[in-house]
Amino acid sequence: MLIVCVEHTRVEAELVSGGLACPSCRGVLGPWGHARERVLRCRSGDWSLRPRRGRCRVCAGTHVLLPELAFSRRQDEVSVIGEAIEAKVAGQEGYRRIASRLGVAADTVRGWLCRFGERADQIRAHFTRCAVMLDPELGSVGPAASGAADALEAVAVAARAWVLRFGPAEPWQVASRLSGGLLLATRAPACSWLM
Repeated sequence: MLIVCVEHTRVEAELVSGGLACPSCRGVLGPWGHARERVLRCRSGDWSLRPRRGRCRVCAGTHVLLPELAFSRRQDEVSVIGEAIEAKVAGQEGYRRIASRLGVAADTVRGWLCRFGERADQIRAHFTRCAVMLDPELGSVGPAASGAADALEAVAVAARAWVLRFGPAEPWQVASRLSGGLLLATRAPACSWLM
């Protein structure tokens, strides 16, 4: 899987011109059909999504080109998931209240929050590394109130470093890109980005 921008025409142009690199071997991806259609629940309403596939011209591996609005295997937009995580770290609401406010099932929100909390140390380490790679002159990041707060701070610092280097972007879309869409992945092999 490869996280790409939301603009379909831009992704298509990059794919056809050989502008996308294979995440497995760094070869060139070419067009290779589409993944299955799915519905992404966004703040502005449901969005029907049929991600493009690319095939590497070197290793022949195929990859789904998932827009940065989504995390892998998640039905909700990254900003909705991010808002739930931010609210929980702020400590102002429990998962049921957050779910009610966002219009998402309580068990779904609880799953996001638990997974983020369980991986807080790995998430913090990964996004801190990303931030330093994006901005080598970055100063130290002080500890926050908890492991989850530290992880959220690292995501924010990495997103800021991304914006300073590449220009405006939504923080949770940057988080999707920097984690390869796997921030809240449920399968163990899919968590290799945390290593």
